[in-house]
Order: sequence, then structure tokens, then C-alpha cells
Amino acid sequence: MDKKWYDNLKKSKLTPPNWVFGTVWPILYTTLGVSFFLIKKEEKCSKWCKPLNFFLIQMFFNLIWTWLFFKQKKIKLALLDLSLVIIFTILTMIKFFKINKYATYILIPYILWLSLAFYLSLYIVLNN
Repeated sequence: MDKKWYDNLKKSKLTPPNWVFGTVWPILYTTLGVSFFLIKKEEKCSKWCKPLNFFLIQMFFNLIWTWLFFKQKKIKLALLDLSLVIIFTILTMIKFFKINKYATYILIPYILWLSLAFYLSLYIVLNN
């Protein structure tokens, strides 16, 4: 990560300190894994089911965000990518809810964090 580049960006006053990101993401990735496991253990999804596709798509977009934002410094493209993460996470939650409500509830902190991340990224796009 180009710390100097990031530090020089105009950021929202709501931007948490850097250590918060390093604390929150492992927790969220754990909850994502638990949610996935709860769906995968359901009889209907034991081999595979369509809702897991939505989950994997949102994970793909989630994982490339860091590369787009920090490595490529493509803040607008990263914002578009984050929009796709949110859309596919919502689709995942809708599909998961029909199979296992708890798998959906576990994703609520994730979608809230994504919403904050979207705001923070939008702020950076609009002010840099």
C-alpha cells in the first residue's frame, strides 16, 4: 500500500483510524465464512446451490477492491467495484434468507460496514 498517497487524500471526518480496518475485516471475513458454512450445510445446498454463486461473486468484487483502490489508485473504478459488492451482497442476503435466516443475520454487520465504506469511498472520489 502506498501509505503516502493514501494519507494525502482528502478523507471524511468519519474515516476511522487505520487500525480499525485491520481489526474489523478479520471479524467480517469470519462472519462471511460462518454464513457460507451455514448455507453449505443445508441439505438443499450441500453439493451447490445458486445463492452460493451470488456469495462468491460478491467476494470476488470484495477482494479486488483493495487492488483497485490502493495498488492501481483507480478510486472511481474502486467505487464502482464497491457498488457491485453491495449489490451482490444484498442479492446474497435475499437468497440466503430463504434457506437459513441466521446466515443472513450474520451478514448484517458486513452490509453496514460496506455502506460506511461506500460513503468513505464516495467522499474520496468527490473530494480528490
